Parts: sequence; structure tokens; C-alpha cells
Amino acid sequence: MTDHALILLVEDREDDILLIRKAFERAGLSNPMQIVRDGEEAISYLAGERKFSNRAEYPLPWLILLDLKMPRVDGFEVLKWIRKQPGFNRIVVIVLTSSEQIRDVNRAYQLGANSFMVKPLEFENAVQVSKLIQQYWLYHNKFPEAERQQTPMPSPTEEAAEGTEGKTGL
Repeated sequence: MTDHALILLVEDREDDILLIRKAFERAGLSNPMQIVRDGEEAISYLAGERKFSNRAEYPLPWLILLDLKMPRVDGFEVLKWIRKQPGFNRIVVIVLTSSEQIRDVNRAYQLGANSFMVKPLEFENAVQVSKLIQQYWLYHNKFPEAERQQTPMPSPTEEAAEGTEGKTGL
């Protein structure tokens, strides 16, 4: 993956946003980042609604860093919504939260999270987490070629129609 893969940070706490930005900077992670501050805004961004309707300005992310405990719509609901959208199952979702509760870990994975990480409290640990994200999810993890596309995937009806092309009734 390149340094151009967009990261969407879904985080409501300004201190955590600043910590993550500074840690990414120190780690040399230069990927573009969009920030939304609650689950409702995350869904609007991903759906391309309201102020996020311009995909040139607000492209779909390659990777989402998702907090769980947020106002209006929590991270679990955002994750559930993402995984129900056609084509969005290819977006990497890393839960980055302060919760260490095993029930939150289990639920996040059940809803389709690719990874679950606890937010580091110290800056140097945040830098290390940033480097891990960069090295594994952006550079070393391999995806099938189709998963590298940033365009929406065909709807189930389009896929069904493609699957019948050239087939006979045999």
C-alpha cells in the first residue's frame, strides 16, 4: 500500500485526536487523514451524505481507526453499519479504544473489526502503535487485488447478472 491510502479517524476526544496525529507524525506516517467526531458523522462521511457528498474532497478511506465510546452513535453501531454496506467490507477497520473489556473485544470482532487495539496513554507507546499500523496494515498486509479498489463494489443484483453471462441452461 502507498502513503496515499486515506485513514478515517473516528474519535470524539480532542486530546486523543491530537495524540494520534502527533504520534503518526513522529512515526513518519504521512497518509492523509480525515477526522470525524462521532458515530453519526462517521456514517454520514462513509455514505457521502450532507457535507461529505463530494468524494473528491472526502474519498472513501482505506483504513478506519474507530473509537467505541462516542456520543450519538457508538462505535459498535458504526461497525455494524459499515459491514452491512455493499463493498465496505473491504475497508480495514481497527478499533482503537480505551476499553480493555473482553466483551468489547469479542463484540467488535463479531461485528467485523479487523483488529482491536487499546489506546496507549503515553506518547511513545502511541508512536509504537502508529508504526505497527503503518507497517502491518498499510505496507505488509496483503489483500486480493479486488480489495485494493477504492470504488464501490457492484450491487448484489449486478453481481448476479455478471454471474449469468455466457452460461447456458445446461
